[in-house]
Parts: sequence; C-alpha cells; structure tokens
Amino acid sequence: MLAAAGLFSLMDTAMKLLSETYPAMQVTALRALTSLPLVCLYLFYRGAFGRVLKVRWSLHLLRGALGVAMITLFAYGLKRLSLAEAYSLFFIAPMLITALSVLILKERVDLARWCAIAVGLLGVLVVLRPSGGEFFSLAGLAVLAAAACYAISAIAVRILSRTDASESMVFWLMVMMAAGGVALAWHEWLPIRRADWLLLAGLSVSGFLGQLAITEAFRSGKASSVAPFEYSALAWGMGLDWLLWQTLPDQYTLIGAVIIIGSGIYLVRREAVHVESEHP
Repeated sequence: MLAAAGLFSLMDTAMKLLSETYPAMQVTALRALTSLPLVCLYLFYRGAFGRVLKVRWSLHLLRGALGVAMITLFAYGLKRLSLAEAYSLFFIAPMLITALSVLILKERVDLARWCAIAVGLLGVLVVLRPSGGEFFSLAGLAVLAAAACYAISAIAVRILSRTDASESMVFWLMVMMAAGGVALAWHEWLPIRRADWLLLAGLSVSGFLGQLAITEAFRSGKASSVAPFEYSALAWGMGLDWLLWQTLPDQYTLIGAVIIIGSGIYLVRREAVHVESEHP
C-alpha cells in the first residue's frame, strides 16, 4: 500500500504537469489511453480476456461515466491546488462510501461511525477555510465532486463484484474512460508536444504499477490494516509539491487533513470490528 500511494502520487504529479498545458478532459483521455495497452498486456498474460465479456453493462456504463467525471474534475482541481491540498479534500471519499452504503446497499452504520463521518466533514470545512476567500474555490469543490464520483463508483464495484470478474471491471473502465474522454475532448484537442511523451510514459507506468500494488495489498492483507497506509499519499504530495513547485500546505490544510485522516482511520477500524462481530 505504501508503494501504491507513492506510485499514484507520481501519476497525479504527471496529471498536474499535463493539466498546465492540456484541457482537463484531454488529460482524462490521455490517462486512460496510456494505461489501456498495459492493461491489455496484463490481461493477455493472465489469460483473462474470456472473463471480460461477461459483464453487467448498465453498471459498467455508470462506472465509465463516473470515471470520466472523476478524473476530469480531479485534473481541474490539480491545476489550481497543490497535491497536498487536493489529497486532503479527496480523503473524504471513505466517509462518503460509508454514508452511501447505507442509502444504496442498506448496510447498517452505528452512531459512532456517523459521528466519524461528521468529524470528517468538519475537517473538509477546515481545509476549505470558511472564513477566507478559498471557501468557494471551484478547484476545491471540483476535488470534492471527484471524491463523490469515486465513492459512487466504489459502491458500484461492490455490486459488480458479486457477478463480474475484477479484470472486466478494470478493462471496461479504461475503455470507457478512453472513449468518453476522447469524444468529449475532441473539439478542444491539442497536439501532443514531443517534450510530453516521456511524461505520458510515466503516467502510464505509474498508474498501472500502482493499480497492481493496491490490488496485491488488499489481496494479501486485512483491509483494516492496509487501508490506513493509503493516507501516506499526503506525505508524498507534500514532498513532490516542495520538490517541483516549492510550496508547502498551510496550517489550515494540515489541521483539516489530520481531522479527515483520523476520522477515516477510525471508520476503517470500526468497520473491521463490526464485520468481526457479525461474522466471527
């Protein structure tokens, strides 16, 4: 999970650098297009192409639309926010997943977990600085919307996992993001500069290896033990912000991030206790 957090931070850094030159929708298309060849090679290596055709198209189409929206909104936010600020806001996603699991999956969430969700939302307000001009920042709201798309997609994955193979979920998400991103960005598509090809290669490899690392993390370890290490992305974000842009998060971002991360870790641990009590 530590490796995955680092690799995804490098991927997001590449997206942030690309968003300085290309429209957010084109960055979404490039993210999917560069990953798709490696995904196909991996499926061929695993002999899993036969499993990708057995799908529930309605939910896959929903995940594709959510994927396009998520990456586009996140790329837009990255263009105007530091990595650390964007990560601090995006960390609200686990709390949104818990809340949505009640509304959509009819799962039970006790009072303690609802309190943790409320505390996490308080952390978001701290990061957004209610007393300052940043409260209505379009970039901050875009990252929160991206987190909401991610949370809804995660609920769809829970439903899909009952019938569809994980390989089909990864493959069709990349295909639909590539197709949707190209179609929506075509009217403002900019030629790829020769200087950016190396950056696109880094985007492809870091995203693909990060996905393999996070899959292996959850396959071989308990989610309650593994998931908290995902928050190490904040440290990566701060380091990359300083190395490339000579910026560091202010006190509001750090305080809000601590609140959000603390409530997220509590939710993960509390969920593990709940599952163990129901299914010892």
